[in-house]
Amino acid sequence: MSAATTEHVERPAWMEKPKPVTQGAKGLALVVTVLVVVVPFWVVFATSFAPDQQVIDNGGYALWPDTWTLRAYDLIFSGGQITRALGVSAGITVVGTAFSLACTVLLAYALARPGVVGGKPVMLLILFTFLFPAGMIPSFLVVNELHLRNTYWALFLPVLISAFNLVVMRGFFQGIPLELFESAKIDGANELRILLTIVLPLSKAVIAVVGLFYAVGYWNDFFRAILYTDQSTMWPLQTWMRTYVVQAQSSMVQVQGGVNEQIQFAPQTVNMAVVVLATVPILCVYPFIQRYFTKGVLTGAVKS
Repeated sequence: MSAATTEHVERPAWMEKPKPVTQGAKGLALVVTVLVVVVPFWVVFATSFAPDQQVIDNGGYALWPDTWTLRAYDLIFSGGQITRALGVSAGITVVGTAFSLACTVLLAYALARPGVVGGKPVMLLILFTFLFPAGMIPSFLVVNELHLRNTYWALFLPVLISAFNLVVMRGFFQGIPLELFESAKIDGANELRILLTIVLPLSKAVIAVVGLFYAVGYWNDFFRAILYTDQSTMWPLQTWMRTYVVQAQSSMVQVQGGVNEQIQFAPQTVNMAVVVLATVPILCVYPFIQRYFTKGVLTGAVKS
């Protein structure tokens, strides 16, 4: 047997079999991380269903309700404000995400095609806005001059296209082989048909990821409603959640009979109930696109 075959070849450090101590430390770190993430969610969920007296006795929180009650949810739904806010948030999220995805796909496809007239200056302008955003006052002046204040358009048009999402999607489109475009043009397909029949079916991952980014942004936003609207009936759920959390006290609640009554309650139960309502929709959507998340982000970030 030759010396070459008997010589011990050391593997790189990242290929070495981990020691039991290392595996145990990794497992412990994973358990701690999961607890840090899961426990706050459970506390919020449990507190929203806990009786008021238990929450007050425990200092504002409950790890497990003595009796499960829907009083906090009945309270916030009794006046119809939260119900309307849920509808506003859902509408803004769906419509805004659809418009944003359509505009981002069209612009990213145009900037990804080689030889587009003015493509580089437009891309530099987009990157400039990404590094140096306009700010609150110029945005407010633009919305006001366009007569968009106190309209739902003001809640998504000012942020219709995200420069980051555009760069990610453009990088993904640039990774598609040019031979596919050339063969389609030989068959007589125009740019719109190439986009619809070739590019979009191959881009499900990045579209799902960018759509999630847009949807989460629209769903979680509360500040634009305060900035651009004077009517509380137009507020989305997140703005009402901010109101409940900031006030954190007994408030006048519009009951179904149309009479304002002073209702004493533990404010934490109502705050947590609103948080649950604001969090559950996104948690329900995310599992369906989780498999696209890593692929879409990493593939779109290969090129810029």
